[in-house]
Amino acid sequence: MPVTTRTTDTRRIILDTAQRIMARKGYSAVGINEVLAEAGVPKGSFYHYFASKDAFGEAILKSYFADYLTDMDGVLAQSGQPAAERLMAYWQQWRQTQSLDECQGKCLAVKLGAEVADLSESMRLALKEGTSAIVDRIEHTITSGLKDGSLSVDGEPRDVAQALYDMWLGASVMAKIHRSLAPLDTATSATRKLLHL
Repeated sequence: MPVTTRTTDTRRIILDTAQRIMARKGYSAVGINEVLAEAGVPKGSFYHYFASKDAFGEAILKSYFADYLTDMDGVLAQSGQPAAERLMAYWQQWRQTQSLDECQGKCLAVKLGAEVADLSESMRLALKEGTSAIVDRIEHTITSGLKDGSLSVDGEPRDVAQALYDMWLGASVMAKIHRSLAPLDTATSATRKLLHL
């Protein structure tokens, strides 16, 4: 195996391991040595893959959002379905993901958003870029729904997309606090009203 392939594979293993751990524990509570030990990577090799813990955090978020957006595109690009159905399937998938582990979810935007936004400018920007890309896709699907007649909105599609994302992010935080799906059920009902479904 070429060295570049090994390096890429090892880097990916470290990032995937860190995502799993940080989804449970947060960013500050996780040490680099914990991630490397669970990933089965020698402790001394961390700086071969990442310049600093800050760069590591940024890489985790970029990797997370790349995977998230690929999954999101898969849900929203279902051919033969009206845009409203595709969008509601996305919110249903969100609800299912956030219901895992007694409503502790697996969304790093929910878990790390408030924690790292004040700790690291590069991580804040990675979060901003990732969440903006999510809102872009929601807006595009709303616009498609307006064209195919499967939904309607009061206001601009971008504003509605942003409001929906903000609501679901907040509902996910509340689901974690209450360890209940009730906030996500409320978000589902409110979403249907905002889209006139």
